[in-house]
Parts: sequence; C-alpha cells; structure tokens
Amino acid sequence: MEYLIIVLVCFFSSVVGAICGIGGGVIIKPVLDATGVMAVTTVSFLSGCTVLSMSVVSLYKNLKAKHTFAFDKVFATVLAFGGVVGGLTGKELYQGIISRLSDSSRVGAIQAFVLMVITVGTLLYTIFKEKIHTKNLENKIVIFVIGIILGIMSSFLGIGGGPINLVVLFYFFSMETKQAALYSIYVIMFSQISSLLSTVLKGNVPPFEPEILLIMIGCGILGGLVGSRINKKIENKTVDKLFMGLMGLIICINIYNIFRYM
Repeated sequence: MEYLIIVLVCFFSSVVGAICGIGGGVIIKPVLDATGVMAVTTVSFLSGCTVLSMSVVSLYKNLKAKHTFAFDKVFATVLAFGGVVGGLTGKELYQGIISRLSDSSRVGAIQAFVLMVITVGTLLYTIFKEKIHTKNLENKIVIFVIGIILGIMSSFLGIGGGPINLVVLFYFFSMETKQAALYSIYVIMFSQISSLLSTVLKGNVPPFEPEILLIMIGCGILGGLVGSRINKKIENKTVDKLFMGLMGLIICINIYNIFRYM
C-alpha cells in the first residue's frame, strides 16, 4: 500500500508538474508529508530527485516541440544560474533550521505554512491576473536576483519551484501560461541539480530505501513524458484551470500538515 501511494502521488504530480510548469514537488511534498509514509527530511530529498528527473525529460521534450514563442536561452540561463545560487542558499537555510530543532519533523510545519502562504498568493494572482498590469524586465542583474529568490524558495521548501515560479514569470516578464511553464521547468532543473549536489557532497542525505528512490525517479520520468505530450495538446486557459484547481487542493493539504506537525 505504501508503494502504491508513492507511485500514484509521484506519477500524477509529475504529469501535472510538466503540464503547468510547477515542478510536481509542490504536490509530492505536502501529500507524502500528510500520509506519513516517510520522514519529512526524506520526503524533501526524494521529492527533489523526482522533480529533477521530471524536469530533465519534460524540458527535453518541450524544447524539441514547436511553440508560438521563441525560447530565449540567454534570459533562461541568467535566471537559472540565479536559481543555482538560490538553491544552494535555500539548502543551507533548510539545514540550519533542521540543526536547531530538537524535533526535525517541526520543519514540516514551517515548510507547510510558507508553502500555504505562497499558494494562496499564487491562486489569488491567477484568478485576477487579467486585471493586473504586468512588467517586462530586461536588466540581467535584476533577472539574476529574481532567479536567486526563486531558487531559495524551491530548495528550502523541497518543491522544485512550484507556483511561485509561474507568478514571477507572469508578472515580471509578461509571459503567457505555456511559455512561463517552459521557463519555470528550466529554472527548476538547475536549482534542483545544485540543491541535490550540495546535499550529497555535504553528507546530509537522509536515510531512505533505494527501491523507493528508483520508483520515484521512474514516476518522474514517465510523468514528464506524459505531461509534456498533454501540454502540447491543450490551450492556455485549460492549463490555468488545472493550475487553479491544484492550488486549492494544495492549500487544504498544507493546512492539514501545519496542524499535524505542530
């Protein structure tokens, strides 16, 4: 039953993550925390591995596909390298909090609260985004700093990137939904690589069963393939509706997790 839960959660999350550009970890992390199948620290690490596998496959498939917009590699790389710096910073913040708590599961409550606040803000923005005047920033220093902030949130929360990536890309760079999803996955890939490498090199890898890691990575790859195919066939409005429905679900799960870990 435990393995079935993990397979269903990781596959579904990776499919939706590839479609919406939210990484999948924003679903995997709170749902597996809520089920209690693994320790909070283990979920964070394995969620990051799953999101990385999904993002690599999804990005490869999406870059090969034809789009109505051009993929700006310079912009994406500056944003992604900011994500790398942020990813390393966020991982240090996470480890610092873990080391100061007598009960490491308490970090689950902190992560759930921060994620809930971000998700509520994201949902409200998505609902009213047609009425919001967006910007189109081009300064590379500012883009790099924005990448750092995204990387910090991604790494600390163990969600890959999640909804905050899309809101930032919508607002600061006036992107449409599918365009933002592609850039978001690009940033997620780099921030997760840096975060996971930092964890491994510093010897902070939590205990886990190897077969569960293989199962989650497999689900991430398969979900990335399925999600990127679906993304090409549906309209921006459909992606928005799916995204908003997920945000509502994630908010409810995080409220549950906050009280569960208190």
